[in-house]
Amino acid sequence: MSETLLFSPMRLRDVELKNRIVVPPMLQYVAERGFPTPWHLTNAGKFAAGGAGLMIVESTKVERRGCGTVGDLGIWDDKFIAPLKEIAGVIKANGGVAGIQLGHTGRKGKAKRPWEGEGTLSAEDLGKVEDVQAWDLIGPSALAFGQGYVTPRAIERSEIPDAIDAWGKAAARADKAGFDVIEIHAAHGYLIHSFFSPEANQRTDDYGGSEANRMRFAIEVVESIRANWPESKPLFVRLSIEDEAGLGPAENARLCRILKTKGVDVIDCSTGGQNSKVPNFFRLNAYGYQVQFADYIRREVDIMTMAVGLIIHGDQAEAILREGRADLVAVGREFIHNPNWAMDAAQKLGVDPTFSSVPPQMGYWLEKRARRGFGGNPSTWQKGIAADKAANGASD
Repeated sequence: MSETLLFSPMRLRDVELKNRIVVPPMLQYVAERGFPTPWHLTNAGKFAAGGAGLMIVESTKVERRGCGTVGDLGIWDDKFIAPLKEIAGVIKANGGVAGIQLGHTGRKGKAKRPWEGEGTLSAEDLGKVEDVQAWDLIGPSALAFGQGYVTPRAIERSEIPDAIDAWGKAAARADKAGFDVIEIHAAHGYLIHSFFSPEANQRTDDYGGSEANRMRFAIEVVESIRANWPESKPLFVRLSIEDEAGLGPAENARLCRILKTKGVDVIDCSTGGQNSKVPNFFRLNAYGYQVQFADYIRREVDIMTMAVGLIIHGDQAEAILREGRADLVAVGREFIHNPNWAMDAAQKLGVDPTFSSVPPQMGYWLEKRARRGFGGNPSTWQKGIAADKAANGASD
């Protein structure tokens, strides 16, 4: 399947992806005391079976106090290695490369699940959390994320080395659990992003003030992870390239140039999340609305990037790669809508007539039906972005 860039293999250090399609980390909020549940196995397995080259498990917290909700996954203790290994195994068994995102929510923690409303959990709900005393919200400064959110404790300078070391220890556990890609979550207003932010970080020590000081936490986290993560395995970083709160493409490009020298291979280019203003994805309802940022970082920094944000169709994803705007495409919510998105895109691009991109227990039956020539279209018949625009009366 080398006639397209989307379905051409890609080598990242010693890890080979069968295609350029990534299922990005998407929080599920159903972990129990940090442990995965059967849902996590089902969720990861179906996306890998659907043909994605890389499946990245949701933000998995490097410290207990780094949880965002009561349903966050954890990797802050060795006890999480075995159950996470099951998830990595399911992804690999279904043909994908297993990745995991490491995260720390910082000042945005103790939050409700999104379908339960905005803001912090009630005192009654927090009272039901067995280890609530360990859920000690920290940030670079004692500034709340927004109205209705808890004000965090400003982390002491003396605590920072251990907080950074937690990322390295988590990386070592991820390696033991069988993951082959790590993504660091340094976007969306979480701990690393808030340290970099001139709005959230009001410190006066060597981790605040100047841009170089505000970058320090992110850089040292990368160094800690690289010291505990095999050289043979790639490292991604997710950034909010435009956060509408003082950090834009130029500032992020300067950070990326440094991260590249520290062993980062790919920048996952997102936006927003530093404060409680209405985020971009509620305002910018245009195909590929964040692709411009992947394009900018790729050109300015000469580093591989991953594009994300309303990438819906296979021909749309192929065009992003053909135009040199990104090296990988992340398809999130559309994979929720159609867990076989990669297989479907391959068919529409005409590159996999034998359905070899998916496990044979799926592909055999679909190829047999197609060979029979049943004369109709599958339920996902729409050809691509052009057909979509025509059907909805849209223009470029």
